[in-house]
Amino acid sequence: MKFVTAIIKPFKLDEVREALSAIGVTGITVTEVKGFGRQKGHTELYRGAEYVVDFLPKVKIEVAVKAEMLEQVIEAIMKSAQTGKIGDGKIFVYDLEQVVRIRTGESGDAAI
Repeated sequence: MKFVTAIIKPFKLDEVREALSAIGVTGITVTEVKGFGRQKGHTELYRGAEYVVDFLPKVKIEVAVKAEMLEQVIEAIMKSAQTGKIGDGKIFVYDLEQVVRIRTGESGDAAI
């Protein structure tokens, strides 16, 4: 099993969710986060004063999948989240040791 975390631009969330649903992903967790990478933030003008926005709004998507679905999930996220501009985000993949469904006590692949 694998645990995939993707950091994407907020306006791409619906496209990513639809792409994951289309390949059979049944559940995701979404968190609104802030951060920066190579973008290093940007400056904005507010009421005549210029100020620096260091942390940009992003969305973190987390999904647990069977190992055989990993490449499909990565491809779906990349295709649906990509704008071709700086700040499109990153995908992180972790090994997932165990999953337990609290309601039924199922574990492993059956719990996903």
